[in-house]
Amino acid sequence: MKNNILDVIKKYEGMKGSAIPILQEVQEIEGYISNDSIRYISEMTGIPSAELYGIATFYSMFRLKPQGRHTIRTCKGTACHVSGADTLAAAIRTRLSLPENENTTEDGRFTLLEVACLGCCSLAPVIMIDETTYGKLTIGKLAGILDSYT
Repeated sequence: MKNNILDVIKKYEGMKGSAIPILQEVQEIEGYISNDSIRYISEMTGIPSAELYGIATFYSMFRLKPQGRHTIRTCKGTACHVSGADTLAAAIRTRLSLPENENTTEDGRFTLLEVACLGCCSLAPVIMIDETTYGKLTIGKLAGILDSYT
């Protein structure tokens, strides 16, 4: 893995503003950005690890933990909120046995993310699993939808 990361670092050697593209490519290689990778990038580039960590935590596109095979996005927009999105999100957490402080299931099957808006207000409440949108959801429909993903 470090050889792949070193190749990425060499690709951007001497370029100003290379931290973001390096982190993007490392995440593509590893699936997320580990603390070990941050330290290694810092050692090899001279970019302070605190700066790399700051970038990785500031931008929502970066992940510091492994993601599940499937990503569930729950909409928290106004239309979804007033249509019961919080209740659905809680039901998803319960169904997946996700503790409050975790967003990826123990078996690595799902990662649950809350998003500001999925752009499907007329279908509220809405979730998206990978690239498929499910609208006008009820708690009763959730089990079948989640069980259809292996």
